[in-house]
Amino acid sequence: MAGTEGALDQARAMSFLERVMVDSAAAFSGLSTSIGARLGLYRAMAGAGSVTSTRLAEHTSLDERYVREWLAVQVAGEYVHYEPATATYSLPDEHAAVLADSTSPVYVMGAFTMLKSLYATEDALLDAYRTGHGISWQDHEPGLFEGVASFFLPGYSASLVQEWLPALDGVREKLQRGANVADVGCGFGYSTLFMAKAFPNSTFRGFDSHVPSIEAAREQADRNNLSDRVTFEIVPAEDLPPGPYDLITFFDCLHDLGDPAAAFRRAKEQLAADGSCMVVEPNTSADLLESMNPIGRSFAATSASLCLPAAVAQQGPHALGNHAGEEAMRAIANEAGLQNWKLALASPTNRIYQVRP
Repeated sequence: MAGTEGALDQARAMSFLERVMVDSAAAFSGLSTSIGARLGLYRAMAGAGSVTSTRLAEHTSLDERYVREWLAVQVAGEYVHYEPATATYSLPDEHAAVLADSTSPVYVMGAFTMLKSLYATEDALLDAYRTGHGISWQDHEPGLFEGVASFFLPGYSASLVQEWLPALDGVREKLQRGANVADVGCGFGYSTLFMAKAFPNSTFRGFDSHVPSIEAAREQADRNNLSDRVTFEIVPAEDLPPGPYDLITFFDCLHDLGDPAAAFRRAKEQLAADGSCMVVEPNTSADLLESMNPIGRSFAATSASLCLPAAVAQQGPHALGNHAGEEAMRAIANEAGLQNWKLALASPTNRIYQVRP
């Protein structure tokens, strides 16, 4: 397998080399992108117009020589514009929306926050690939949890209340009147809190098995003065406390479970008579050829290093990864007794399903 037979097509080899070099450059520069986010360099440049490296260093209380080197990476990657006549740098507003504004729907810096922790698990991944063992969520560094929460936050802010919930039959009306909601796999609780702010007549309970995430969620509830009708508890998905619940939500978490069927079965048991599950999963396909695009590639790469190992670590009957596709998840729900499955909405990154008995 290590060798090649016959003469290489040099043009094809060079074309592929160029692609790999682009990937290599992106991997190396990703560290600088993360540094820029963590040190506030992008935020300092946002809306500041043209600045010198000296001014940027002073504004961020950083060493000018390092800042100048960081700026060189940003110019090379076309993240930052450089004006040689004045030796000044500027961050276009459109780039700032992606790199500096955490409230923007196109903000993606959470992905770079995740990288430090994911790369730190490389040795553990080698062992997992050799042995078939898993890597649990708890085995990662805190940066991963913060990065995941930050990564999903813009989507929740832009779409959860405005688009996703209205796409579900009858759900928004129930929430407006007053409903009992369970948010399973809530993480830092951003999804729970967005719903709670929008529907003050309803009560919300967030559940997750990861202790630091629940602690962070409780702090968020306190800061937002929502603790009177929002609670967060350390509970695995298959042990969802008794309801009944008018709505049970699963935001991008079912594919990370070793036994999503158990979570579905418990949800069915605790749904109100006319209750619904809202299942949000990546917009991916089991057909590998449909993943040959930047979004599909990102999902697949995350699955191989995070989602699949987390599911395997739970030693359940399933290890789906995040691109098992709709049919696989639908079959699991059907087996668990949730046989009414509807695709309510699809975006470039997510598919939102309404699931009922």
